[in-house]
Amino acid sequence: MTARSGEVSLESIVAARLRMGNVVDRTPLDYSTTLTRLAGVHCYLKLENLQKTGSFKIRGAYNKIASLSEEEKARGVLAASAGNHAQGVACAAARAGIKATIVMPQNAPIAKIVATRSYGAEVVLYGRGYDDAYQQAQRLQQESGATFIHAFDDPLIIAGQGTCALEILEQLPDVDAVVVPAGGGGLLAGISTVIRALRPRAKIIGVQAAGAPAIYLSCREGVCRAAERAVSFADGICVRQPGELPVSIISRLADEIVLVEEEEIARAILILLERCKVVAEGAGAVGVAALLQGKVNLAPGSKVVVVVSGGNIDVNMLAVIIERGLVEAGRRLFLRTVLEDQPGQLQHLLALVAELKGNIIAVTHDRTTARVPLKQAAVELQVETRDAAHIEEIVGRLREQGYTIERVGG
Repeated sequence: MTARSGEVSLESIVAARLRMGNVVDRTPLDYSTTLTRLAGVHCYLKLENLQKTGSFKIRGAYNKIASLSEEEKARGVLAASAGNHAQGVACAAARAGIKATIVMPQNAPIAKIVATRSYGAEVVLYGRGYDDAYQQAQRLQQESGATFIHAFDDPLIIAGQGTCALEILEQLPDVDAVVVPAGGGGLLAGISTVIRALRPRAKIIGVQAAGAPAIYLSCREGVCRAAERAVSFADGICVRQPGELPVSIISRLADEIVLVEEEEIARAILILLERCKVVAEGAGAVGVAALLQGKVNLAPGSKVVVVVSGGNIDVNMLAVIIERGLVEAGRRLFLRTVLEDQPGQLQHLLALVAELKGNIIAVTHDRTTARVPLKQAAVELQVETRDAAHIEEIVGRLREQGYTIERVGG
């Protein structure tokens, strides 16, 4: 593998931090009692979801834009992004008083599109994913002459992202392992450079979505390569072609790259939200997913920092994840039955559920559907429950009372 890692050093990362001044926030390192208990290691969350623009991306974007010449700034900047880099570039460009054009996938989360525009950037929607947007941005750059700000394959971008690790070591000098989300590789490369230089015994573990495993494949095969496809709701790390520079650094310095599945990411988002009071997007939750699913080999009692890289999750996606998570945990019951279309029948059914301490959230009563005979009514209930055992208790008792119960979902 071509070694270009000399372009990024501890010194360049320290310089990036000085260049940022007070523009970039020093995000909290929060000890999680819940995750510590569940994972069997001392778990700390580096909350980059609380960073300006909602992710770590402002670090690299600001470092790059602040380093541009006046001539480069005059031409404006152009970038491709699924959302977080877009906001980082837009924010940094606004602070520098220069024009920014961002190409984003057509299916980018609406919240990220709106936020990017709110910083004054022009947003161009193109393609189905980051790689399509990147190709279009390259074409626009050739036409306009604007300065292209790469999301990850740039030494100044990587140096900016590495400042996150300087904070981690100040906040927890004796850290034993750092777990980092990876898409194009900029964050993992920057953090790896710092940790390996200042805390060489600490393990460095990158985490990718199984549907977008480009860095995992590249490190396994010893050559920077694209994945056959990139499909994941964790849009922030859904990258088909990683950067040659970050991969060259990661392959040399990181200990391991692991993969997590979509459902594992969704469960991690829900646990972070409900138990840790942390809002994370899919990309930001992959490290927690890897930890909870036992994908990383860590000694019991180790001090582990998991980087929550972003919190810019679409609220509609969050609603779906919450609903599915509640069903999976046995805290939502959706059932369907048929009643005689007589006064009091529905009331009797609802009273039985209430007697069993089920909290009825929604009721649908339909006697006009062609699916049921005349003089009968189809009833669907959505019930809030305690757990799976509570669901079985409710369903079992209703069947004992003569109801034909069909479970819907879950």
